[in-house]
Amino acid sequence: MWRSAAAVRALRGGGAGAPRAASGAAAAQLRQRLENELEDIRGAGTWKSERVIASRQGPHLRLAGGGGGIINFCANNYLGLSSHPEVIRAAVEALEKFGAGLSSVRFICGTQSIHKDLEEKIARFHQREDAILYASCFDANAGIFEALLTPEDAVLSDELNHASIIDGIRLCKANKYRYKHMDMQDLEAKLQEAQKHRLRLVATDGAFSMDGDIAPLREICQLAQKYDALVFIDECHATGFLGPNGRGTDELLGVMDKVTIINSTLGKALGGAAGGYTTGPKPLIDLLRQRSRPYLFSNSLPPAVVGCASKALDLLMESNAIAQSMAAKTQRFRSKMTAAGFTISGKDHPICPVMLGDARLASVMAEDMLNRGIYVIGFSYPVVPKGKARIRVQISAVHSDEDIDRCVDAFTEVGRKHGALR
Repeated sequence: MWRSAAAVRALRGGGAGAPRAASGAAAAQLRQRLENELEDIRGAGTWKSERVIASRQGPHLRLAGGGGGIINFCANNYLGLSSHPEVIRAAVEALEKFGAGLSSVRFICGTQSIHKDLEEKIARFHQREDAILYASCFDANAGIFEALLTPEDAVLSDELNHASIIDGIRLCKANKYRYKHMDMQDLEAKLQEAQKHRLRLVATDGAFSMDGDIAPLREICQLAQKYDALVFIDECHATGFLGPNGRGTDELLGVMDKVTIINSTLGKALGGAAGGYTTGPKPLIDLLRQRSRPYLFSNSLPPAVVGCASKALDLLMESNAIAQSMAAKTQRFRSKMTAAGFTISGKDHPICPVMLGDARLASVMAEDMLNRGIYVIGFSYPVVPKGKARIRVQISAVHSDEDIDRCVDAFTEVGRKHGALR
């Protein structure tokens, strides 16, 4: 029944060999243009290398090629659940019971009981009516605005929203307004201008991933109520650890009953594998099952991923101890780095951007940090605006105080070496 790998290769047209490149003048012209563009990226100092990890995700890593003993400060593994033994066990059990995948989209033959159970659990965690799963939160953001909004409606978006929110809004036919980052005067002016439209939706990240700042949701919700608008938040960098029970920025700021729609991810704090979701009013979720294109045309989440996320939510709902452990560690890093003379963007968030300004400096310092056993990444244009290059440090609940202190010491040493500190 099962063919050997060699037989499969033979059927596909032969075994191993040299890679084939398309021939012809058009292909050659394309190759030259792409190589020139790549060289420009290298020359600007904004080339993004991908280091290969040869171990599990966690506070300590081993890199391919023998780099061991590396302390990891650049993952979104906020609660350390990516390698939690109970989360791994849940994935294995789901894999054995439900298989590797569904080979199908949900409405054909791709829904299993674990998918429905996880959606119910997500809705309960966020205290919403219903939820719908996607392959990623990027897909959730790509799928909601087009399905919900029409040319009669308006969407008002923070200018620094995540790329997936921006792309999702581009796909819809609503009237589009962009307000200055967390500027409530500008948002109010845009809401006044948008009064002529049928429905108004304010869209914002709950926590902004590049700067580590938190949206002023109280003020946003007050304005939304004043101008009869709805509020949407992306909680990818908040779910699981912000708020007394880790439910996110709406819990943190006491506006859970004022936010209509939440999109978030299973790929960061909630197990770290993949997947995203929308949670909110049941009629909205029902509509998304009928019209949301990323949902309708993408395979179901693999059972192992569902098992991971479900167990992560169980752990969070059983105890808020993991979520609460973040605050002290975040404060330790921020206060020590500030005392050393660095500028750290944001406030009280485990995303701690070390602001440097120069793209090449950020890249060189990150490389030097790795030589000292600290894994961090430099961010520069187009990921962040020009002149706003930084090294983004991310604190995890599983970092020890010793890990944090080693990171600060390395930053101080490298910063002095490269002139970032005096």
